[in-house]
Amino acid sequence: MEGAVRQVEARYTLRDLTFHGGRLEEAARLFPAAPRPWLDLSTGINPHPWQPLVPLAIDQCRLPSEDGLAALLAAAGAAFGFGGALAATPGSEVALRLLATAGLPPPWYVVTPCYRTHRDALPGAAMIAPEEIEAVTQGTLLLANPNNPDGRMLAPARLLEVARRLAACGGVLVIDEAFADAMPDASVMPLLTDDDGVVVLRSFGKFYGLAGVRLGFVAGLGAVVERVAAWLGSWPVSATALAYGVAAYRDIEAAAAMRGRLAEEAVAMDALLARHGLVARGACPLFRLVEDDRAPAVFARLARAGILTRPFEEDARRLRLGLPAGGFARLAAALAGD
Repeated sequence: MEGAVRQVEARYTLRDLTFHGGRLEEAARLFPAAPRPWLDLSTGINPHPWQPLVPLAIDQCRLPSEDGLAALLAAAGAAFGFGGALAATPGSEVALRLLATAGLPPPWYVVTPCYRTHRDALPGAAMIAPEEIEAVTQGTLLLANPNNPDGRMLAPARLLEVARRLAACGGVLVIDEAFADAMPDASVMPLLTDDDGVVVLRSFGKFYGLAGVRLGFVAGLGAVVERVAAWLGSWPVSATALAYGVAAYRDIEAAAAMRGRLAEEAVAMDALLARHGLVARGACPLFRLVEDDRAPAVFARLARAGILTRPFEEDARRLRLGLPAGGFARLAAALAGD
């Protein structure tokens, strides 16, 4: 097994698969003999995409309407339990990459482990551990909650205390809540007031399983939200994003049922991994993180079976796995070496 990993690393070093999840084309080049179709567990995106009860009317021949954007913001705000400043973006990735020019006060801090994009979003930021966030008393602090890749979850009330302490000194707390929709009571947004120095980023595609729609949001601190909205102009997102976002965010019952389903599947995933001596961690039900010396060998074994997981260049002991949906039996067989 280790020889096979070394052979792959000698040709490609696996770095093509550590930049972000979903790189099936690169995986196919790395493992050309793997069976098709690939089972992609590398992203943490909900494998059960939301589907409209009736076909959505989407006019691709005209510009997205202002009324449609207003309806989207109203539906999203209601789903988030938030009535403050809110702007739509073509995915939360874009919002992250706009942060450095949003006038956020220095010095900058990023809580690790984190998204690769978090490191890029605030160039020159100091990397700190989760237990150090209370020691930050000025500047801008960026973190994800729930966190990626380890699924760490911090109580929203605790984050609000951190934010208010920072705001008292002119600082800002930026919370990436890309995975918050999957967990009840995970978001700080229902607790926010206009005076809190908080910027929140949200993602539509992860929980609703429609990453290709490219829809996200920036919320909270009015000056930052207004600047992002001005940068993106009159048509920040597509007509498809408007239609899917409005309909999905209004479908409250489907969202509640999906949270229950994901929680059950996460428990089943933990049990499956445990049967093979792998301890899963993380509060977010959309993905599990394994930290084990065998992680490179497990990655290679699964990849040869056409199952893509997420390795990490900075820590070879880490392996992140999304939920397999209907692929539980295939994952179990691959872990067993069948």
